[in-house]
Order: sequence, then C-alpha cells, then structure tokens
Amino acid sequence: MGDFVGLLFFLLLLQALLPFLQRKMLEHKRRVALRTLEVKRKSRVITMIHRQEAVSFLGFRLARYIDIEDSEQVLRAIRMTPPDMPIDLILHTPGGLVLAAEQIACALKRHKGKVTVFIPHYAMSGGTLIALAADEIVMDPNAVLGPVDPQLSTGQGYIPAASVLKALEIPNPNREDQTLILGDIAKKAIEQVYRTVYSLLCDKLPEAEAQRIARMLSQGHWTHDYPITVEELRQMGLPVSEDMPKEVYELMELYPQAAQRRPGVEFIPIPYTPSSRPSRTDRSGRI
Repeated sequence: MGDFVGLLFFLLLLQALLPFLQRKMLEHKRRVALRTLEVKRKSRVITMIHRQEAVSFLGFRLARYIDIEDSEQVLRAIRMTPPDMPIDLILHTPGGLVLAAEQIACALKRHKGKVTVFIPHYAMSGGTLIALAADEIVMDPNAVLGPVDPQLSTGQGYIPAASVLKALEIPNPNREDQTLILGDIAKKAIEQVYRTVYSLLCDKLPEAEAQRIARMLSQGHWTHDYPITVEELRQMGLPVSEDMPKEVYELMELYPQAAQRRPGVEFIPIPYTPSSRPSRTDRSGRI
C-alpha cells in the first residue's frame, strides 16, 4: 500500500512539474535557435512575436500588442549591441501603442549597423511603422503589412482619425463640442504619424516618393486592417525582399500559442563588444 501511495505521489508531482519543465526546454530551444541565427548572420537577433494567449485563471483570450515593456526591451537590446553590428528583428504583431512603436522605429533608424526586419506572417499598424525604419524588409511571399493611420480612443472603442475628419466635412450646425474636439485631435494625430513615416523614408526614397507613401499609409487610404501585400508594397515603391532564411521559420515554430503570458520581446541579454562577435564555435548555444 505504501508503494502505491508513493508512486501516486510521484506521478502527481511529475504532472505538476511537467509544464514547468516543458517551458524551460522550449526557452532553451529558442535561445539556441537565436544564437544559431546570430552566428549565421553575424548579427544581434531580436524577436517581437505577439500571440493570442489564454489567461489561465479566467480562460479569456488576451491579445498581445506592442507596449512600453516591448519598447524598453528592444531599446535595451540595441544599447547592448555595438553601433556597427547588424540587427535582425523578427516581427509578428497586430500593432499596438504609437508611442512604443515610434520609440522602437526611431532607435532602429539611429542604429549605424544594417537593420533588417523579417516578417514571416504579418506586421500590422505599429509593426509596419517599425518595419519602415529598417534598411531592408524581408517578407514571406504571403506576408502582409498594414496602414498606420491613427485610431482615436472613444468611450465606445476606437475610430479612424481619417473618418472623423471626413465626417466633419459634412455641414451640420448641431454638432457637439466633443465632436469638434475629436476632430482637432484627429487632425493632429494624422499629421504626427505622417511626419514620423516621412522621416523614416526620406533618406531611402526621393522626397516626392517618401511624401506620397507617407500620405497613403497615414491618411486613411485604406481601412486600418487592410492587408498590404508584397506586390502592393513594391508598386508603392518600397523595396521588399522575399529571401526569408529558413531559420526564421524554424524559430517561429518555437513560439507556439502559450497557455501563460510571456515576454513578447526576447534576445540574449548580454552586451556585445566588437571583440565578442558571434563565431562558429557558438553553435551549441553556449555563451
């Protein structure tokens, strides 16, 4: 009887520890995959991968998006990278806070080394803003970006700033002050995002082209969730490559739908110096 109780206790303990052990094994596999890609490309690799995740104690689905925690982590990774070392950012996100996305985009643009953004599936809204900061955008043939037109928060959800301005063009002497205030905010928001997009493109494209693309992306040319394909991006004048390394796809497989919330940004948290560039002796994942 005692042996049976002991075996039962062991099985219960193993069941309780199994999720923890599986998570640790997955984290180790991701760290090795990150290091392998860094060795191959001689770069700092950062991931920003947002999934729909379940809150275990309530069971609701929680949408991940670009937030201040993400921008803090990406900026920390950039600070730990030598100025001339390339940075590879793997993006998979529905977008998020304009503030956080702009901070990341501006930090990437200021980095002296080559910045490449890999988009295996999608990078909408704020993710597109970040992608525009890169020296090279690499997309899966079926991946998409999205418009960056600002969305205004109201008591009943989010509405497109461009649509607010469009509605205000219709004469109505009975408009409330709140609507006029919202229109003023919408005008400022669109102008601010336009300037940001233009500043990200002006040194890569002729001025007229940078202005045209900035207007298309920021001023409500499409609905906010419109998927902009690789073909459309090239027609707009943006240089996009489809030369996606297989290691990026393999790395994405290590970010499954998780049962618990985890950080959306991950990188090897050590500062790199010019003398500590990734070498081929690091393939085991050891630091």
